[in-house]
Amino acid sequence: MRKILIYLKDYKKESVLAPLFKMLEALFELFVPIVMAKVIDIGIANSDKPYIIKMCMILVALGIIGLTCSITAQYFSAKAACGFAEKLRHSLFKHIQSLSFTEMDTIGTSTLITRMTSDINQLQNGVNMFLRLFMRSPFIVFGAMIMAFTIDFKAALVFVIAIPLLSVIVFGIMYVSIPLYKKVQSNLDKVLGITRENLTGARVIRAFHKEDSEIQRFEDTNSSLAKLQMFVGRISSLMNPLTYIIVNISIVAVVWIGGIQVNSGIITQGEVVALVNYMSQILVELIKLANLIILINKAIACGNRVQGIFEIESSLKEDENPIEVSDTPSDNILEFKHVNLKYKNSSQESLTDIDFSVNKGETIGIIGGTGSGKTSLINLIPRFYDVSSGEILLNGININKYSVKSLRSKIGVVTQKTVLFKGTIRENLLWGNENASDKELYDALESAQALNIISSKENNIDAEVAPGGKNFSGGQKQRLTIARALVRKPQILILDDSASALDFATDAALRKAIRNLDYNPTVFIVSQRASSIQFADKIIVLDDGKIVGIGSHNSLLQNCEVYREIYYSQFNKDRKEEN
Repeated sequence: MRKILIYLKDYKKESVLAPLFKMLEALFELFVPIVMAKVIDIGIANSDKPYIIKMCMILVALGIIGLTCSITAQYFSAKAACGFAEKLRHSLFKHIQSLSFTEMDTIGTSTLITRMTSDINQLQNGVNMFLRLFMRSPFIVFGAMIMAFTIDFKAALVFVIAIPLLSVIVFGIMYVSIPLYKKVQSNLDKVLGITRENLTGARVIRAFHKEDSEIQRFEDTNSSLAKLQMFVGRISSLMNPLTYIIVNISIVAVVWIGGIQVNSGIITQGEVVALVNYMSQILVELIKLANLIILINKAIACGNRVQGIFEIESSLKEDENPIEVSDTPSDNILEFKHVNLKYKNSSQESLTDIDFSVNKGETIGIIGGTGSGKTSLINLIPRFYDVSSGEILLNGININKYSVKSLRSKIGVVTQKTVLFKGTIRENLLWGNENASDKELYDALESAQALNIISSKENNIDAEVAPGGKNFSGGQKQRLTIARALVRKPQILILDDSASALDFATDAALRKAIRNLDYNPTVFIVSQRASSIQFADKIIVLDDGKIVGIGSHNSLLQNCEVYREIYYSQFNKDRKEEN
């Protein structure tokens, strides 16, 4: 948590001025009971209307000054809190972007989103309230007691007894309830988790007719949350009656002692009223302070969770003196040398002894059953993950020697899950090359078989893209993401099952267009379809993370049992004819 507070260093002035102005507000507030005492003792007692008016004007002035101080303090505290949260979000987002897929897979997307949003919001609120109240409340409590002593020593002794009793009650209840609030938050997370699962998996739940069981599961968890909240609420609810009992007893004691002192001519009636007002101020501020401490504890818990993300270091390390990838690739562009991959916290290797080489301009097909390691293999090329052992050479140099930015700038990747960003088609395409001309954009669209998509839109290439590309079909999104990769004119183009939503004719036209690209990229096609990779220069067959066959379509049909099974499961007719 302390490391996070460094993001307040640019707001030192605001962090000092906010509590300072709050203390000024409190100081003027402490004078109000004294003025009221004067109104009673002099103005009302003597029926002196001009004096009463004068004192009322002083009260108005104190109110205006107090309000000005309060607004000023809130301005500075809000400025510090908002600036702190802004810098923290920026730094956290930057840190998340530096993490490799290994860390992001371990942490989870939902966790990262929570840290970026609700946790930082809680921290912002905590900083804001801390700057506004952490000095004001103790100042009022002790200031009121001191002012009481200036009025009458005997009556002020009630304050000496009442304040510790009130503190014990308030902070005792807070001490018991804070751990329970943490349990409430944990149970709330469970409820939110079930809700998220049910909303995202609604179709599956209904397909298996599990609505009743999921409703029951939600009710059980929600009921547990409600019971815990009620229990905490009962404990917290003790605060007000107990504190009011102490305060009322104290007020009675003050009035009784004050009455005796008034009869003795030691103090006045107005001063007794002032003593009662000071007691009320103490009660209010102690409750504020207790709520502040609860809020601060929540903020600290959130801060520790955010700090936990900062403490995670990326496993993706760059060389001390990274080099740039050459613009002219060598003939033997890529080589895997006895590569093994084991994901973090996994007991088994995902890839074992992967060994092959690729020549410039070749088309490499990668095929295998579900979980065979196809995506894992191609994710190693742009260093989304690092190898556990072995090495990958690009242009004869270990890819770890290159800067990550330079390496990825030469690689065009189209992932399994198509992702389009809110904006326009043009803006999405320019992700591939922000300096691309309109001709280059249209050429990429033509190669990706996507010209008909933009022609059907009112604004053509400047047509709007909804968040996540929801206004496009699966096949349209795939073709647009392929076009985005082609705009880059990469040395290596990776298509990870990126034509699964395309019909066979469009898929064939796409592969033909890619083969005819003038910059002749090396292409990796990962596909479940044998038809999509059967004309590749080289086909790599994976099974359980191992290469079980490398060669052309015809040679693999003869020599690789796994490939035969995959092919003939999709082309039974051909198998029958051969038999």
